[in-house]
Amino acid sequence: MTSTRAAKITTAQQSDSASVRGLIGKWLSRVFESGALFLVVVFVLLPIVWLALTSLKPMEVAYSTDIFFQPTFDNFRIIFSDASVVVNEGTNLERSVIGLNMWPSTLNSIIISSATVLIAIPLATMAAYAFSRFRFFGSRALLVWILTTQFLPAIIVAIPFYTLFQGIKLFGEPLLGSRAGLVIVNMAVVLPYAIWMIKGFIDSLPMEVEEAGYVDGCNDWQVLAYVAFPLIRPGIIVASVFAFIMSWNEFLFAYILGRDTRTMQVALTTTSGVNGIMWEQMAAAGMVVMLPIILMSLTIRKNFVNGLTMGAVK
Repeated sequence: MTSTRAAKITTAQQSDSASVRGLIGKWLSRVFESGALFLVVVFVLLPIVWLALTSLKPMEVAYSTDIFFQPTFDNFRIIFSDASVVVNEGTNLERSVIGLNMWPSTLNSIIISSATVLIAIPLATMAAYAFSRFRFFGSRALLVWILTTQFLPAIIVAIPFYTLFQGIKLFGEPLLGSRAGLVIVNMAVVLPYAIWMIKGFIDSLPMEVEEAGYVDGCNDWQVLAYVAFPLIRPGIIVASVFAFIMSWNEFLFAYILGRDTRTMQVALTTTSGVNGIMWEQMAAAGMVVMLPIILMSLTIRKNFVNGLTMGAVK
């Protein structure tokens, strides 16, 4: 009896010890996961937070690492105002000509990016539907060729566009240095990406849904517009967001082909003065560049998540 009781006590102690070790292991696992998540958040958000702080710093503390200062919105006022000369206090040395007047650049970016999305997404949706639902001669080869265009370095594409746009006029004006020319170039970048992305969403739709539309008397266009489109709308919204971001962030084509049609990304290069880069102004311009992307992400985050997971599983 004594040995049996001792064995039971030993077993209970071992069970309690295993439970304690399990609780400690779970606690350590949660601490490790929380610490790793914290590091990732810091790694991602720290540059954005520092950019926001720098954009609010006065000129005198712009080059310091102070996080406690009197915030000011003068940097935002400067980048959208007309040019004026600023000199260092107590000297006659010119520091910079400030007042970048970025309103035209901001307007150009909004018009070019919006026009690119409004033209590219309907074309990409129709092309993706055709590639997904119809089989025609060379369809696979054409789809792969569309994908391979993304492997070309941008500078290789920019040079032919430059020479081509010099000789083509739209409404009497050459495409080189025009908004229309930048929209065409951006579409060459955005369309292949959007076609492949939307095709994945269409592939995930069951054919029976569209067959029911055909049974009800719909033609191909009506099935796409009234049956397929409402179901893949979250995916199209995601593709539109990515297309807008790609067009909004485009720098090389806007720099080479834009000329006087300067976008915000090109305007960022003008935030330099006699003594170097005006970091407080560049930070303010950077916040303006990020603002549309942040607002779009907050507005459509529900559709964004649905769209990202929609084409993952057939």
